Parts: sequence; C-alpha cells; structure tokens
Amino acid sequence: MYCVYCGVKLQDGVKECPLCHTPVAIAQAPGTEEKALYSDRMPEKEQRHGMALLVWLLTTVMTGVCMGCLISCLRTRGEAAWSGYVLMSAGLIWVTLLFPLLFRRYRPMIFLPIDFVCLAAFLLYVCVKNGENWFLPFAFPVTGIACVLTLLGVAIFRYIRQGRLRLLGLYLVLIGASFMLVEFFEYITFGRPMWEWSLYCVCGFGALGLFLFVATLIPPLHAHLRKTFFI
Repeated sequence: MYCVYCGVKLQDGVKECPLCHTPVAIAQAPGTEEKALYSDRMPEKEQRHGMALLVWLLTTVMTGVCMGCLISCLRTRGEAAWSGYVLMSAGLIWVTLLFPLLFRRYRPMIFLPIDFVCLAAFLLYVCVKNGENWFLPFAFPVTGIACVLTLLGVAIFRYIRQGRLRLLGLYLVLIGASFMLVEFFEYITFGRPMWEWSLYCVCGFGALGLFLFVATLIPPLHAHLRKTFFI
C-alpha cells in the first residue's frame, strides 16, 4: 500500500502518511470495526492486570532485599552504613522503571520530572553521606539542565510536527552549548580547568545541528531527510 500523494510505501494499519500526513482512506467491511474494538479491549485489561501483578511482585522482592540489607547493617555496625545506598538506589529504580507501569499510558512530561527529582534526591543523599559539598554547585544545576533538555527533546519528537527538523537542529546546538555550562560548574566546584572537553562537544553537536538547520532551507535535501528518518 502506497500514499496517494507522495508515493511512500505505508505499513498496514496506518491512518496517515508519516511523511506528508495525508489521511489513508480504506474501505472497511461492515461489522469489522465493532469486532476490532471488542477484541482489542479485552486482552488490554488482562495485560494491565498482569503488569500490575508483576510490578507488585518486583516491589515485594526489592523491599525484602532492602530490609535485609538494613537489618544486616544495624546488627553489625549499629547504623544504616552502606544499606542507605541500597535503599536509595532501589527507590530510584522503582520510581523510574516500575511506577510508570502502573498507569495505562506513559506520560513523559509528568514522569520524567519526577525521575529527575528522585535522581537529585539520590545525589543529595550521597553528597551528605560522604560529608561533601558538591551537590548545590554541581549536581543540582547539572540535573536541572539534563531535565530541561530531556523534556525539550520529548516535546519536539512527540508533540511537534511542523518544522520538526529545524527545531531538532536548534536542539542539538543547545545540547552542545549545555556542555559548556556543565564544564563551568565543574570548574567552580572541583577546580578543574575550563575548555578541556566541552569545546569538542560544542563543535560536534553544533556542526550536526547546523547541518540539519541548513537542510531545511534546501527542499530536496529536506524532503530526503524526512523520507529517510520520518522527521
């Protein structure tokens, strides 16, 4: 099956062309739609029930392991000691991997900020546990930069259709520039010299981003990239 507008080969079941977004009109036999809705919904409920059962089973196992490590540390050392790392790591894994499975749809704009907050909490615990002071000047801003860039990437690929290739080029340039900020925070926190590695990242991501941005100004190249990578 091919698109009637641009001629791209389409996969079975698609409702629009991934390149030009032309709707695909296919005559449907009477009664087929009602049967498809019934057959699609029943296995989905069973799958969600099984997924929730798997999540709670893994949660129980992780809780048992964490409690075992905590009890072992309390009996041998009289304090949490290394078991705190186990507890915080298990909590981070549960929030990032298992918690979203309890919901019918994964909503990245909601779950991803929660993941980065939990990651920042884990890094804060490590910093305080070791009596160091690198969290506020380094880990906190770097985690915030990573969160913002991740949400921007999700927004570009998930919610934006028009001008996506041009925005992707600007996004890559922004990623390259963010490495300069990371190296700056590394400089003021740990005293490392500036411009050791960030310029390589700026040049690499900047060159690729500039190429994609210029490609949008050349219609044949733009069409080829969209047809090849569906962006």
